[in-house]
Amino acid sequence: MLSAANEAAALERLHELKCTDGLPVVVPTEARVARMALASGLDRDLALGEMGPGKGIATVEKVAVAAVMAGCLPDYMPLVIASVKAVLDPRFDLTEMQATTHCTAPLILVNGPARHGIGPIACGFGALGAGHRANASIGRALRLAMINIGGGRPGESDMALLGHPGKFTYCLGEDEEASPFSPLHVDLGFAPEDSTVTVIGAEAPHSVLFSGDGDDPESADRLLGCLAIGLANIATNNAVLTGGAAVVLLNPEHAAVLADAGLDRGGIAERLHGLCAHSPDDLARYAAAFAPRRTESAANSRRSCFASPDDILVAVAGGTGLYSMVMPTWCAGPHRNRAVSVQVEMDQFCEIPTEDP
Repeated sequence: MLSAANEAAALERLHELKCTDGLPVVVPTEARVARMALASGLDRDLALGEMGPGKGIATVEKVAVAAVMAGCLPDYMPLVIASVKAVLDPRFDLTEMQATTHCTAPLILVNGPARHGIGPIACGFGALGAGHRANASIGRALRLAMINIGGGRPGESDMALLGHPGKFTYCLGEDEEASPFSPLHVDLGFAPEDSTVTVIGAEAPHSVLFSGDGDDPESADRLLGCLAIGLANIATNNAVLTGGAAVVLLNPEHAAVLADAGLDRGGIAERLHGLCAHSPDDLARYAAAFAPRRTESAANSRRSCFASPDDILVAVAGGTGLYSMVMPTWCAGPHRNRAVSVQVEMDQFCEIPTEDP
């Protein structure tokens, strides 16, 4: 338990102890933390799991501290809890991901009714940018938990050479209403009425520029080609290490181009899986240290960047226009830094007043 003469002194003390992400935080007083923990509907001592690399135990109370510091409203706690559960899943490889030199950060993709009932979660114009409190504070709460429970501090245990701004916060919703496809969580096996978070360790968004032409029968093919170039160019871990996952965020206009060509989410992923491949010569030239040994039988073959189309997550978000986004990933760790989906438990949420005591 820390004490200080006033809130300004408390904030400075938190900065000195490296408990912040470098930006000002809300001071987690006992009353604020108690209110946030109460909103979860869970016992504040409940242990959600061990958070690496520091092996801190992520209790509901400790997660509530992170949520308070991040500026969350109590309404956001179910999504924060679900996001923490996702990164604690062994398939996410959190310990290794926190310690890598790669720039990876947890991207939170929200699906289902919670996008509107909690927040709301921005899904359209500027969804990954400034101005959206729920997106910003939910993603930030996860990062602060990773710092203070997991011990991921730059240059000490978090060895990312540069990182990227998503290491402050990286959260958005899928725009299911503007999508021509079934929602991502439904294709992942959840019911339409479920709310979920899908979390994956990802690079910063790579912009993909494409201008469609309704009179061009090859428009969809050209768009897929552009997405594949951004997703798995020879400079990405996806191309060099292979075997990981990646994210494709289609704006509604680009999603319509592919849907009009008869492609659903699975068809898009399958086509991209085929396009995201490189020749042995290119790998030997640009990534010699990681290239497989070149043999005569493999001289004319191409190495796929993904083990399966299922490893390419396709979602619809953002404003309509020229730009979609792709997010390559780290592709390392025992489980190749898998995407993990967790259902948001709304039944236990306790609605409480938001006034600050």
